[in-house]
Amino acid sequence: MKQVFLTVAAISGAFCVSAGAFGAHALRGTLSERSLQIFDVGVRYQMYHTLALLAIAILISTQATPSVSLITSGWLFILGIILFSGSLYALSLTNITILGIITPVGGVVFILGWLILALSSWNFQG
Repeated sequence: MKQVFLTVAAISGAFCVSAGAFGAHALRGTLSERSLQIFDVGVRYQMYHTLALLAIAILISTQATPSVSLITSGWLFILGIILFSGSLYALSLTNITILGIITPVGGVVFILGWLILALSSWNFQG
């Protein structure tokens, strides 16, 4: 599981840097200021949770048997990135406002990931 989370975190980090540069340079002048702000929120939250996923990969590497709650929080962060950041990217690029319905679901998934990560600290053996 460590390799999966580390790989996803590395790819996601590269994507964040690329998307941030794309937003700052290629999209400026093409999208409205509001759409650029929405895009930027997606990039920032993806990077925050990419770093959290990296921390989970590191924590897993210190455990002989990784806790289920630690693994679950990693998967929730990945799902949150897809739902929260992905919906913000799509919303900002397409202006299909119905996509905004998905964003809060991704936010709840992020919150659950953090709460389960807190729970995993009580099970930490390493």
